[in-house]
Amino acid sequence: MATLLSVNVGMPKDVSWQGRTVHTGAWKSPVRGPRMVRRLNIAGDGQGDLAGHGGEMRAVLVYQQESYQYWQKHLGRDDLSYGSFGENLTVAGLPDDEVCIGDRYRIGDAEFEVSQPRVTCYRVGMRLGEPTMASLLVAHHRPGFYMRVISEGHVQAGDEITLTRRGPEELSVADIDALLYLPDRDPAKLRRALRIPALSPGWQQSFRELAAAQQPKQEPGWPGGRAEPQQPREVPGWPGFKTMRVARIVPETPAVSSIHLDTTDDTPLPASRPGQYLSIRVPVGDGAPAVRSYSLSSTPTARSYRISVKHEPHGLVSGYLHTRLHADDLVEIACPRGTFVLEDGTGPVVLLSAGIGVTPVLAMLHRLAAVRDPRPVWWIHTAHDRAHHAFADEVHALLAQLPQAHEHISYTAEASLRPDEAHIGQGRPSARSLAALGIPADADAYLCGPTAFMDDVGGFLRELGLDPARIHVEQFSALPAINPGVTPTATVRPHRPPGPEGTGPLVTFARSGVTTPWSPAHASLLDLAEACDVPTRWSCRTGVCHTCVTHVVSGDTTYTTQPLEPPEPGTVLVCCSEPTTEVVLDL
Repeated sequence: MATLLSVNVGMPKDVSWQGRTVHTGAWKSPVRGPRMVRRLNIAGDGQGDLAGHGGEMRAVLVYQQESYQYWQKHLGRDDLSYGSFGENLTVAGLPDDEVCIGDRYRIGDAEFEVSQPRVTCYRVGMRLGEPTMASLLVAHHRPGFYMRVISEGHVQAGDEITLTRRGPEELSVADIDALLYLPDRDPAKLRRALRIPALSPGWQQSFRELAAAQQPKQEPGWPGGRAEPQQPREVPGWPGFKTMRVARIVPETPAVSSIHLDTTDDTPLPASRPGQYLSIRVPVGDGAPAVRSYSLSSTPTARSYRISVKHEPHGLVSGYLHTRLHADDLVEIACPRGTFVLEDGTGPVVLLSAGIGVTPVLAMLHRLAAVRDPRPVWWIHTAHDRAHHAFADEVHALLAQLPQAHEHISYTAEASLRPDEAHIGQGRPSARSLAALGIPADADAYLCGPTAFMDDVGGFLRELGLDPARIHVEQFSALPAINPGVTPTATVRPHRPPGPEGTGPLVTFARSGVTTPWSPAHASLLDLAEACDVPTRWSCRTGVCHTCVTHVVSGDTTYTTQPLEPPEPGTVLVCCSEPTTEVVLDL
């Protein structure tokens, strides 16, 4: 029979780590006597990062004595004491390959239900002084598991552990962990995992996404497939940058110009999805070429693309494109990419933009008009005034091709409005003005514009009842950081790293506008990005969780530590990789 060997608790504290401060509850110590277990944790215990740990589904973490013995031998350690893996309950028995999600156990006066494997988090490695520990736990099928509290009560070391109910589907903790983090996952097991009510919602959502990705894409003519007339034929994209010719430059407003790009060799261009962007590389000075990304602002043809660029007052690249670029010039262009794209569906569509943020949603409108999409469409745009309202006539003509189109324009500066301009108002969008437009709660909304605009409007849409998962946002600057547990500090503009300049291949962080030579003084591309104060996204830092996955615009990389499952082609896990050639990353 399984036995509770130790009850371990600890309150969150600030820990210095790699020049940062991490607020963490990973430090647990054994306690004597009975402890009360309540719905969210054990008396005297707490979690530092409630986004990834704690809560009802992750109230209590369990680890096994047998795994301690395994790691002592594998790591050559004799200093591992109960609580070292951040667990609340150290047990004898209950191995990960036998305990199933949904199993219920009686321990002392309390009853528990197994809800998910341990989260792959860098903090277990920080606690143990083993940086790759998160990866090792998964690779060796010894993650440990979380339980939720079914009945509150006291527990203490020495309590017997009794199985009171076997979980449905009988998928073990190790099975579920491997299903999420390791390759060659079994579709049948995915379906079984989704039939386990006890599995925590976050893991259920991940499995739903994995299951959807395994489904064959529906083609026109199949049930549920939707034919779109005159769809461009599939043409593979190109690696890195290719040379294109500037066909013409068209001024749209005093500050915005559209650049039409043609092929130089008459080879067909790959079709983009509406909302995607191009990266352009131009020689702006004596140093390394600069890379910036701009949305495609119309439906591409087989031979040409269109981007539209605002001349920013101090913009290095936008200034070059507006003042030094001419028709017939050659420029380097990377293949269309990006995940801010118009999704197929039958429900209402809301296209919301401000200023130059109009460009990706304008491409979406082009696609909707091209197929005479029957969905209700709301076009809501904010501009400074009539003179700075780009694409006004073009948008009006496209909306006229849709059977259910609603156009609403706002000017932030005072303007004289004509009687036939009932669709134009003054001021910025507000909760009240958006509510007056009759936007349905089941709509898919696509937002692009300044960050403050998207934050405000996104909040207004949520107040109107739109599902946050259906509010899609595009952001060309660096994406918001995901650094779990790290105490926030003042935002610093991205810059080249301090210290001696490296001698390796150039690394460009395209969203942040930073180019710097690689230096082996950095442990990984992630480490270099952090040294440049480029906002980064990570959790495990060992190639397991894929939070750090980043598009490679051009160049080649290699892994210093092989990830447990490689990411999709054209992307890289920056937490465990370094460049082998000049590389441009979408960071």
